[in-house]
Parts: sequence; structure tokens; C-alpha cells
Amino acid sequence: MQPKKSTAWKSIRNIFDQVHLYAGLISGLVVIAVCFSGTIYVYNTEIREIMDSELYFVEETGERMSADELKSSLEKSSDSNVVGLMWNEEADRSVQFTLKKEGEEGRGSTFYVNPYSAEILGNSSDKTSTSEFMGYMFSLHRWLLLDRIETPILESMGNRDLGRFINGVATLLFLLGVITGIVIWVPNKVKNWKQGLKVKWSGNWKRVNHDLHNSLAFYSLIFLFIMSATGPFWSYEWYREGWQKTWDTYQAPAPKGEVAAKTTAEAKPELAAPIEEVNLAVLSLEDIFAKTNAELPYAGNIRVSLPSKSSDPISVSKYRTGFFARAGADQLTLSAADLSVTEANLFSDLPFRQQVGRSVKSLHVGDIFGPFSKFLWFVACLIATSLPITGTLIWWNKRKKKPSKKKQSNPLKSKQQVAEVV
Repeated sequence: MQPKKSTAWKSIRNIFDQVHLYAGLISGLVVIAVCFSGTIYVYNTEIREIMDSELYFVEETGERMSADELKSSLEKSSDSNVVGLMWNEEADRSVQFTLKKEGEEGRGSTFYVNPYSAEILGNSSDKTSTSEFMGYMFSLHRWLLLDRIETPILESMGNRDLGRFINGVATLLFLLGVITGIVIWVPNKVKNWKQGLKVKWSGNWKRVNHDLHNSLAFYSLIFLFIMSATGPFWSYEWYREGWQKTWDTYQAPAPKGEVAAKTTAEAKPELAAPIEEVNLAVLSLEDIFAKTNAELPYAGNIRVSLPSKSSDPISVSKYRTGFFARAGADQLTLSAADLSVTEANLFSDLPFRQQVGRSVKSLHVGDIFGPFSKFLWFVACLIATSLPITGTLIWWNKRKKKPSKKKQSNPLKSKQQVAEVV
């Protein structure tokens, strides 16, 4: 009975071996490019802050001006209106204000501001060598740099869509490689698990390469699975919709007729109920901060979006800070009339399924638990970059082996050799 089971498993494992091998070989080059750029992009914010530190850090000189004082100063000097801001409480950090001129289209321009002098340090849309480099890394990670090619490669789709499609195929193949790798590794190493979790540095380079591929992949397994399972979210509409339905975050798009009707209704103020007029110019940012901190009593940065009309509410988001800071902002909607809370969307109040569904970006880039998880994702992504290389070398070394025609005369010696290979 035992030989039959062994033979059946050998056949099954051979199938998984082949799937694992060809999934890796086909997607190898793309995976290297995507994972290499992803390794760097994990620390996108930190790299920008270090290289363009003049935008993010300021010298502490006296007392910081209040948000209202900064707002007033910026509006007078730029002849624009403040429509939003990102407030950082750290003493050596700049703050960000979004300014928009009367009648200007779009969301306005965001500036880094010195909170001690109201000096504008720079515009977030300004091109620096760091932003250019990180832009290339993002393009390589998302579209394989195909969006940088002006001439269409295919007539049926744009270059960005082509890059997104190829990226998605490679990521799905990598995910298949992770799953088949689990099936191959576990039954094979479960009896000798200690051997499967370490590298025999005293062996030849082929043995070291083999151990590195197996051991490093096992240690980073859960992170590789999460990264590859979330990656296609940005490549395929069907995958994105499936993800949202799985985690209960899907919202069907409204029919075009309903959107048009809603827009028409909003364009007719005479049909709306009368609303008490509010002088938006006298809205106090400090009062907004106080209300937000009273409702959300924890350390964090606050983003405020001010309304363009007195009838519109104030949108506030608060982000946790700290080494183990959890991703997912808490959001409040405040009345412009009296700053009362008209709606509160707290991340912690969401069901677990929706927390996972709404954290797809944080799960993919690794900031799900702040700097702590970022470091784990950085190491895992570095390992993922190496796996196609070490895996290809394993395949190439096996390919070069010539089958031995001589029979093993010493059974004990044969078992020892097999044990060393495994």
C-alpha cells in the first residue's frame, strides 16, 4: 500500500515541480524588474524626505505659528484661497497647504510651508532629481516603463495598458509559483525541517544557491503571498472587482442616467432646502483640530479639506503615527456651521473583511503597521528579486547533469548521498 501512495505523490509532485519551474522561467525577468523597483519604492517617502530634506524639515526658531495664522499669511501673499492642508505636529517638520485661485480648475497646488515663518519651501509638483528617479521606479513597477514610450507598441491598446497587462500576468505566475512552492516544500521538508530552514555554507556554490532559494523563500512566504495576491488589483478590472466583492467593499457604479439626474438637481439651487449661510473665511482651523482631537484622541497627522461653498461640509482625516502605526485613516465630516460631526467613518469600526479590503494598498506596499512592517516588506521584496535568479540557476545546474548509468553498489552510501542532496 505504501509504495502506491509514494508513487502517486511522486507523480503529483512532478506536476507541481513543472508548474513551479515554468511559472518562474516565464515570469522571471519581469518579476526581477517589478520586485527590484518595489524594493526601492517601499521607502518612497523616506527616500524623498532624505534627498529633498529642505522641503520636509525645518529649523526650530521660536514658536510655531498657528494654522489660522499661516492660512491668513499664505492667502494674502499668494492671492489664493486655502482649500486644504496636512498638519504635522512634529516640531522640526514642515506642513502642507493646498492653495487655489478664484475660478481655477482642478484641486489647486500644494506647498510645503515653514510653520515658523510661513515661508513657502516648495511645490509638491516641482520636479527634483529624487522625484524623477522615484517616478521611474514607480513606472517600472507598475508599467515596466512602457508608459515612457510615446509610440504605441500595439494598435489594440496603449503602452500603459500593455505594461499593466504584462505586469499582471507575471504577478499571477509569481503567485502560482508561491503556491506550488509551498506544496513542494512542506511534504519534502517536514521530516527534516531544520535542514530545510538553513543554508549549508560549507557546501559548494550549487548547494548554497539551492539552500538560499528554498530557505529564503520559506522565511518570506507569507509576505510574498500577500504582495503577489494584491498586485493584480491594479492590473485587471475583473480582479479588482473580485477583490472588492470578496472583502465586502464593492460598490456598483451608478447608472449614467442617475448621475446626470443628480448633477442636474444639484445645479438647481431653487429645488434645494434653504441652508444657513456660513462665512467660510472665518472658519477656524484650530477649532477644527480641537474638534478632531476630541473625537479621535490619539497622536496623529490631520488632513483637512475645506469646502468651496457654505453648504458643503468639512472633510477631515486623521492618520496614526509611530513605529507600529496601523494603516487606515479615520474620517470625520463636520458641519461648516457649527463643526458638529455629521458623519464618522472609523477604520476600527469596520468589520474585519472590510478592513482587509480597504487596506489593499497598505498590504501591497507594506505600511500596514508603519515602519515595522515596511522593513519586513523591504526584506521580503529583496528576497523576491533574488528568487528568479537562484531558481533559474537550480534549473540550469540540473539541466547540465548527465544521468549516471552505473548502479549504486553501496546502499548506505546511496542513502547518504540522497540525504545530502535533499
